Amino acid sequence: MKPKIIIAGGNGYLGKLLANHWGADKYDIVILTRKPCYLKNTRTVLWNGVDTGDWVAELGGAFALINFAGRSVDCRYTEKNKKEIIQSRARSTHVIGIAVQGCKNPPQVWLNASSATIYPHSEKEKMTEAYTDFGNSFSETVCKVWEETFFAVPSPATRKAALRIALVMGNNGGAFPVLKKLAQLGLGGKMGKGTQYISWIHEQDFCRAIDYVLNQPIEGAVNISAPQPETNKYFMESLRQGLGKRFGINHPRWLLELGAILLQTETELILKSRNVVPQRLQKNGFEFEYPSITEAFKSLLKD
Repeated sequence: MKPKIIIAGGNGYLGKLLANHWGADKYDIVILTRKPCYLKNTRTVLWNGVDTGDWVAELGGAFALINFAGRSVDCRYTEKNKKEIIQSRARSTHVIGIAVQGCKNPPQVWLNASSATIYPHSEKEKMTEAYTDFGNSFSETVCKVWEETFFAVPSPATRKAALRIALVMGNNGGAFPVLKKLAQLGLGGKMGKGTQYISWIHEQDFCRAIDYVLNQPIEGAVNISAPQPETNKYFMESLRQGLGKRFGINHPRWLLELGAILLQTETELILKSRNVVPQRLQKNGFEFEYPSITEAFKSLLKD
């Protein structure tokens, strides 16, 4: 019998990446989803992310549980949206904790999503997992509540790690296809001052890092990012070079603010400096296939 992995909220980009990475042979992959759907290499089980139900039976005897559930932050930060963003993460994490507590044979490992945006804006200091002086901006508050909820429910038989995930770069989801399209259209210049850092990770290294955390005795917070964050200016220059584009129009802050209103999103997603490094992964011996942005772009743009 294959080991079972349950992925809550696994019908999004990250869940699909992992399902394709593992295939149907390595694990019995169960996706907890609010709406019926079909994903290759998986079984799907309905849940609402709020209450216990029939889905709880899937946890018994499972090797691992991974939780990606939560409302997208790609929206305007109205009071209504902010409340929904926080509640969707806290409620789903809490109900999973209650379900794990009630298992006679609980999952061996529980990985819960968090985000690299838990760290404050930083253009000088590299943020490692040892950093704890978090601020009170909305994005930092979301992550703090998320992680506090995750670690609050005792689960002594289950090893737990919070995944502080950076920008995951791949051609089939996330932000990279949008950035690539901008650069192709001649709009791939720096955004704002361009001095803000982008913490990122190639999608293959993301999957390999998840594999690594699942199978190593790592607990607590883990930065899931490449070891070399880059400034927005250099990131976009490297993308243009990879595409053979010499020129890219810059985007001043006022234009980004206007665009964010039109697209119903927030400029913080682009302008906040996420200067994050994966200290714990590296200290535990994890080796990146794509440690630099040039290597990552070479891989992603080869097709």
